[in-house]
Amino acid sequence: MSTPAERPSVLFVCIHNAGRSQMAAAYLTHLVGDRVQVRSAGSAPADTINSAVVEAMSEVGIDISTEAPKVLTVEAVQASDVVITMGCGDTCPVFPGKRYLDWALPDPAGRGVDAVRPIRDEIEKRIRGLIDEIAPAGQA
Repeated sequence: MSTPAERPSVLFVCIHNAGRSQMAAAYLTHLVGDRVQVRSAGSAPADTINSAVVEAMSEVGIDISTEAPKVLTVEAVQASDVVITMGCGDTCPVFPGKRYLDWALPDPAGRGVDAVRPIRDEIEKRIRGLIDEIAPAGQA
């Protein structure tokens, strides 16, 4: 996918960029630091991040309270090696040579922190599997 001198890049996309994609980006950044370039975006970004998502992430020691939803751009997709969609449907542009994954996860919108925790935990599990593929331990 990339030479050792290059960092792999991952883009997480969901509709509002206020829940699932923010959690995924935060987990990946938290677990691998700067070994991977991480982006997240939404096809129709919300004004703010879901407060239940912020609370659920803070419970595991990850602060996303200062993050803001970002709009999905063609440039972000083009600059990414792996694009992981989470319920954005057909709104994500597709480019040859990119790896696309679709993670079917419940939308945390309108749910309390008790409902967000299992989504958060599933995202962490998937992120750990992704790390094993694109940035295993010991890789520069």
